[in-house]
Amino acid sequence: MKQPLAYRMRPQKIEEIVGQQHLVGPGKIIRRMVDAKLLSSMILYGPPGTGKTSIASAIAGSTKYAFRMLNAATDSKKELEIVVAEAKMSGTVILLLDEIHRLTKPKQDFLLPHLENGRIILIGATTENPYIAINPAIRSRTQIFEVKPLSEKEIASALKRALADKERGLGKLKLKLAATAQLHLCRATNGDLRSALNALELAAESTKPAADGTITITLKIIEECLQHKALVQDKNGDAHYDVVSAFQKSIRGSDADAALHYLARLLAAGDLISANRRLLTIAYEDIGLANPQAAARTVAAVTAAEKIGLPEARIPLANAVIDLCLAPKSNSAIMAIDAALSDIDKGGYGDVPAHLKDAHYRGAAKLGRGIDYHYPHEYPHDWIAQQYLPDPLKRKHYYQPKNNGRYEEALKAQYERLKTAQAKGLHL
Repeated sequence: MKQPLAYRMRPQKIEEIVGQQHLVGPGKIIRRMVDAKLLSSMILYGPPGTGKTSIASAIAGSTKYAFRMLNAATDSKKELEIVVAEAKMSGTVILLLDEIHRLTKPKQDFLLPHLENGRIILIGATTENPYIAINPAIRSRTQIFEVKPLSEKEIASALKRALADKERGLGKLKLKLAATAQLHLCRATNGDLRSALNALELAAESTKPAADGTITITLKIIEECLQHKALVQDKNGDAHYDVVSAFQKSIRGSDADAALHYLARLLAAGDLISANRRLLTIAYEDIGLANPQAAARTVAAVTAAEKIGLPEARIPLANAVIDLCLAPKSNSAIMAIDAALSDIDKGGYGDVPAHLKDAHYRGAAKLGRGIDYHYPHEYPHDWIAQQYLPDPLKRKHYYQPKNNGRYEEALKAQYERLKTAQAKGLHL
């Protein structure tokens, strides 16, 4: 049986890896390890199809070490023993252990000494948060790296390579991939290259060629192979961004009917991920401090949607959309942090005041660190006036509260009360 295209197109050396340049680009941590041949065990975590296995196989290909793949959930301790025996006989082995968060304690206890002596370079792969799901004994012996979804440009690059490669890819076929079909492959897979390659291969192998042998892959064929409809067929490929933009602007404008319409478009296209991401952003960007409980309810709705999936996911998301549309609005938080970031970007923001600097080490007092700091809990109402911002910014007011909800009205009153007391106290 022929191996899948996604398997055949796995990179054979680190330079062939698509995406993840924050890890494998020139001068980055994994590239440095490979160049110096000083590998350490690591855990790669991130969504499916983003290159965890590819990174492991590319590391092995670039370093010429033996490469073995096991699954922590389905492979037994016996398989681990075979890999360790091989490492003892022939030298270092790179072991990709998929679903490492499901590694049992007996398997873990067997592996640990071999990680420490360097016989096994473990590359654990997981979609779970390793700081929560993976045993501390494994975490302490590995470096943890986040693998991110690929961009549309990166997926397009990988598709182009697969179409051209005559040995491992589809280059021997006379394929014509419509621009709209390629764009949909890049967008609808949400950064999952494996899904994009699988759909492309299915389309190529299941589409009848024309009389001249040309296999034309249209948007309709890709929609069928992905089981994910495009939002609309538009020439410029802007429909996805237009719908997402209209979705957020409709909620921001408190139009529940329009927002439900654009949510329906996203869900009809199977784009649950974009709907969820946008709702979480909207909850904190546009409703924000005017109604923080609406944001909390949105998080709960998105969590429910992710657990139950489509089509039932439409129900909690519709609740969230209506809730956000009719909630009071405030963008004061995003405006405040953006104003602070603007000052950071401009530079010249000054040093941390000496009394706020870390004083928990010997010799700090000699450097003037922490002297004259007033511990607020020792004063009435657990507050005392003292300077917190650096000198050049000490009169800055980033937060500009609004009056669009009872919660932020209360925050505004407290903020102004404290700022007034602070100004008076600092001028005594």
